[in-house]
Amino acid sequence: MKKLLTLLVFSFCLSLAVPGYAMNTAVKVITGATVVDLEGKNPIENAVVIVEGERIKSIGTADTTSIPGNAEIIDASGKWLVPGLMNMHTHLGLKLPGKLAAELANETETELALRVADNGRKVLKAGITTIRLPGDEKHADLALKKAIRKGQAIGPRIFSSGEALAITGGHGSEKGKTFHDGPYELIKAARKEISAGAQWIKILISGGIATNGGDISKALMTPEEINAVIDAAHRFGAKVTAHSGSPQATSIAVDAGIDCIEHGYFLDKPTLRKMKKSGTWLVPTILVSQPALNPFFKEIGSPEWYMKRRESVGKHHWKALQTAIEVGVSIGLGTDQLPSAPTDGTTATVREAEYYVEAGMTPLQALRSATIETAKLLEADKDIGSIETGKYADILVVDGDPSKDISALRNILMVMKGGEVYTDHLSK
Repeated sequence: MKKLLTLLVFSFCLSLAVPGYAMNTAVKVITGATVVDLEGKNPIENAVVIVEGERIKSIGTADTTSIPGNAEIIDASGKWLVPGLMNMHTHLGLKLPGKLAAELANETETELALRVADNGRKVLKAGITTIRLPGDEKHADLALKKAIRKGQAIGPRIFSSGEALAITGGHGSEKGKTFHDGPYELIKAARKEISAGAQWIKILISGGIATNGGDISKALMTPEEINAVIDAAHRFGAKVTAHSGSPQATSIAVDAGIDCIEHGYFLDKPTLRKMKKSGTWLVPTILVSQPALNPFFKEIGSPEWYMKRRESVGKHHWKALQTAIEVGVSIGLGTDQLPSAPTDGTTATVREAEYYVEAGMTPLQALRSATIETAKLLEADKDIGSIETGKYADILVVDGDPSKDISALRNILMVMKGGEVYTDHLSK
C-alpha cells in the first residue's frame, strides 16, 4: 500500500511541475557564445548551436551556419557554453546524524518521495544535469528516475545503486540490528537491487564518518564478501563501487575488479598506483572533510562524535586526493552532499571542483572531472558529457571560461537539459 501511494504521489502531485508534458520536438538555437573545448583545443567563438528536440543537431560558427527559420533564438552573446555538470556521489534523501536525522526520524515513504523529488528539481535548476546515487533509502530515487523519464517530475538524469549493501556492525548499519553477512547474503542482496533497477551496486567495505563505530581506515568487509558481490554484479552487467577509506580494503576490491572507490580517505600511493593500473575510478567527495562544510554541519547540529570522526580524516583525505591527482587516477566529481546545496558562496558541486584545482588539477581537468570524465565513468559518454553533435543538449551558459578559471561556474546563467531550459537568467 505504501509503495502504491508513493507511485500515486509521483504520478499526480509531481506531474503538476511539468504541465502539458509531450515529446520535445522544438528547434532552439543558441547564438553568440563561445563553446569551451574539453580537449584543450581552441574554443568555437561566436558559435551557433542548433538543438532539435532533445539533442544537438549541429554546431558551427555564425558565418558558416544557417539558422532554421522556425527556431527559437537564445542570445548568449559574450557568454560561454559548457556541458551540464555531473555529480557522481549524492543522496537526494540525505539524512545525517544530529538535528537533521532527528527531524526526519518518523518520515514516511510518501514524505521521503516528495523530499527526494524536491531535491531533484533543485539539483537540475542549479546546473547539475546528471547524478549518480550510491545508496538511497527505499528506492525513492528509482521512483523519481521513472517519473522524470515519463515527464511527471523535473530532475537530472539519474544513475542509481539502489540501497547500499552494509554488513552488521559496519558503516551504514545500526546498533543492535542485523544486516547482510557472508558472501551468499550479500550476493542475494546485490541481485535484489539489480532486479529493482539499480545500474550500480554499492558496498560499504570500511568504516565511515557517519557511523559511530568501526575504524575508517580498516577493512571491515572480508575479501570473500567483496569478491562475491563484485562477481555477482558483473554477471548482470552492473558496475560496483565501494565506500572505502581503507588502503587494505581498497586493494582487495581492486584485485577483485571493482569499478570505483568512494572517498578514499586514507589511500596511499601504492594503492592509488594499483587503481591507476587497473583503471579503477575514484570519486573523492573531498568536500565532506574540508572547512567549506563547517557551517553546514553546525547548522544541522552534528553530534560531537561525528565532528571528531570528520576532523580525524581531513588532512589524510586531502593528501590522498593530491596523491591521486599526481598519480593520474581517473577522478569523477562527487560531493556526498546535495549537489545544489549552498556551500561557501556557491553550490556543493562547484566548490568540490574548486577543491580539485586547489589540490593540483588544472581548471580544465577539474571541468572534465565534472563533465566528460564522469560520463566515461558511467559509460554514457556517447550521449552526455560534452557539447557535440548528436549528444543530448545538456548545456550551461556561464559568464566566463571555466577551463581557465573553474570559479566561472559560480555564475550559471542558463540551464538546459535535453533541449529544455529549466533556469534562465539570460533574458532578465
